[in-house]
Order: sequence, then C-alpha cells, then structure tokens
Amino acid sequence: MDWATFISDLNGIEVITALPQVAKLSEDYFRFSPILEPILNGKVGDIVVRPASEAEVLQVARACVKYQVPLTVRGSGTGNYGQCVPLHGGVILDITKMQAVRWLKPGLACVEPGIKLAALDKKAQEIGWETRMVPSTVRTATVGGFIAGGSGGIGSIMYGQLRDRGNLRAVRVVTLEDTPRAIALRGDDVQRVNHAYGVNGIITELEIPLAPAYPWAEAIVTFADFMTAARFGQALSNCDGIIKKMVSIHATPIPSYFAALRSYILDGAHCALILVSEADLDPFRALVGEYGGNICYEKNAQDANKGTSLVEFSWNHTTLHARSADPSLTYLQSLFPNDPQLELVQHMYGHFGDEVMMHLEFIRMNGIAIPAAIQVVRYSTPERLNEIIQYHEEHGVLIANPHTYILEDGGMKSINYEQLEFKRMVDPYGLMNPGKMRAWMEVR
Repeated sequence: MDWATFISDLNGIEVITALPQVAKLSEDYFRFSPILEPILNGKVGDIVVRPASEAEVLQVARACVKYQVPLTVRGSGTGNYGQCVPLHGGVILDITKMQAVRWLKPGLACVEPGIKLAALDKKAQEIGWETRMVPSTVRTATVGGFIAGGSGGIGSIMYGQLRDRGNLRAVRVVTLEDTPRAIALRGDDVQRVNHAYGVNGIITELEIPLAPAYPWAEAIVTFADFMTAARFGQALSNCDGIIKKMVSIHATPIPSYFAALRSYILDGAHCALILVSEADLDPFRALVGEYGGNICYEKNAQDANKGTSLVEFSWNHTTLHARSADPSLTYLQSLFPNDPQLELVQHMYGHFGDEVMMHLEFIRMNGIAIPAAIQVVRYSTPERLNEIIQYHEEHGVLIANPHTYILEDGGMKSINYEQLEFKRMVDPYGLMNPGKMRAWMEVR
C-alpha cells in the first residue's frame, strides 16, 4: 500500500505514522488474558488517523473504500478483549478529538463519541444529572468506546445493562459502502451497533439517557465470612428504599491487592465496596448492622469527590489491582442466575476456593437484582481455564468469555443476525475491524 498516496487523499486530517505511537494506539488491555496475549501481541495498524468531525470521518471512509484498506475504530483503548486491536493492519481511526456535547437537557444528552465519560458527567452534573452507568475506567473511557465495547458498570444496579431498551436512544454511524454515508439509528435499531466492536459502523454521535445526580457517599464494609458479605450485597441490592450506585463484594484475599485500602481492611476480611446516596446512609448503616458488618471506611459525597474513588477498585479495576500484585493472575466474567439464597454462588466459592477468587458486582436484570461476577483466577494452563469455564456453564452460570476477541464467542454466544445483516449493508467489503465477527467470516 502506498500510504503517502492514501494520506494525500485525507486533505489535512491529522495522521500519525511514527511506529511507537502507532503500536501504542493499536493496543488495549488484552494482556489481562494469557490466552489473548500471545495471539494479539504485535498486531498493529499501519497508520493512525484522528478525525475532528463527522465530515472528516466520511473522508477517511472514502479513502479506505477506494484503496480497500481495513479500518479499526478506537476510543481510549480501555477494553480488555482486543476489540480495537487491528488483526490485519490498516487504519486505526482514533476518535478522541470528537468530544463535543451537542446538547444536554434533563434526562438526555447528545454527544460525539470521543468525549470521556467523566467529562460528560461533569457537564451533566451542572444541570443535576449524570450518566446512568459507567465503567471503572470512567476517567479515561470514551462514550463511544463504552457503547461499542462495554456492557454495563457502576450504575447497573439501578439501570441494568447497556443493551436494555432505553439505555441507548440514538446513534449516527458512517458506513464503508462504495459511497460512504452517515446513517441515523433510533429506538431498537441502535442494537445493530450496540456492543458490536465497531464491525458494522463508525459511531459519530450518540444520544444517551441520563440519571438524577445523587450525592454519592462511599463506604467499605468488612465481614468475617464471604457468604455473609454476599448476602448483604443481595439484600442491599434488593432494598428499593436505599438509592445505590455500586454494590461490589470481594472475597479474601482480593482486598489484600488493594494497596491504597490496606490500612482500612483487616487481613483475612471479606469486604463490600459501596456507593450509596448520602441521604440514605442511616438505613444503609442499619442494614450493615443487621448482617453483622463493620463499616471501616466512610466518606460523604463531598470528600468522595477528592482523591481516588472506590469505583477504581470495582469491576475490572479489581483485576488490574490483582495483576499489579501478581501478573500471573487472570479473570472470568460471569452472570449468575436469579438465586435469592445465592446457593450457586456458595457452591462455586466452596468448589474452587482461592483458585477462582470470588468478586461479585450486583446488577439489575429484568427488574431483579442478581450477582454478576468478575472472578480473579489463578491461571495455570489453557486446559484448566477451559475446565473452569465449562464447570460454570454446566451449572447454569453464563460465562462472557474474556479470553476471545471474537464478538459471538464472548458474551453473545450466538450469531446476531440483525448485526450481520446491517454489516452486509454498510460494510460490503468487510473492511471494518475485520476478523472479529465470526458470522461474517463464515458467510464470506
């Protein structure tokens, strides 16, 4: 490929060709996985292009179609499964210059994809609102990257997951047809590109719903045994009269990996990391007492906004802290069925012990609070990791496999024909993030 000719067609759009920068912008956190690390290591784009507007995205799209160049969209690269790693080189489309807030109104925001979630929250809080859910990487993750690669996060205990109807209202996407165009999707049609790794559309604008911005207090509660901590998490999640944003439960030895929190959590203790409305602290404390917990750390909302938030010890930041202490550790992503007594959680906790360290994140699913899990795993071999996955699935625990970069083989588990048909229409040459969609590869 004559990249000088390609770049000349971009009419002054920012392009990065320096190899170290291109390599850095070709990665995400796939190294969390010992399976993905050797597969994706060294997969890099040829150039990085940073458009500043939808019009510039359309220019890049026209050039990619003209020269039949693969294109992989990238936000901040905070994902974990190689979603933005280019398997076949080509253009890395970095959308982080597209940060405009088109408009804000009570309950709804329209933004460009490159705005960081923390920056959007700051703007929305000026009118008393905030984003419904965010990943633990809220400070660095982009809105577009979260929609394309995420599934839920802090706030999911109140508002469910990104795929739930209403949690994404509208998107604009640029196509890679012979004559690229921008298409507006609204209502259920947004599911064509929601959590699709950018295989069938370049997101250039989003309408997302907002939630009332409560003053969030933070607390750490410790327990003598894990199942009491887990049942406390279930009870708090079920308590409709207590407004909460995060219910994150950690079995020992996970808390020992939280270096910044060690002075608060006794060795051998199991803990709950909680975000709760400051106005609901009294009933929250009463519930803690009912379960025999000990509040060892508490910050009001004003103090919680200073320094490091407990958010950065939850969800997959838990894995980050664990791997900082022991790089041989990896993780799983699980969804337990509705089980009010948490019998299946107890079984898995007892069966695997410290080999699969239990970490629960409570979410709302179909109106019911259930435990999702991001367990920390002591990795030994690929065969043993597959045995652990198979055991969970045989007992009714859904595993959203974080050790694959294939869209359908992770959490989806089946072909999404709506996404496939949309890709056929908008990406007839298969140039968008090629190699990530099994259905497309099988069709081809």
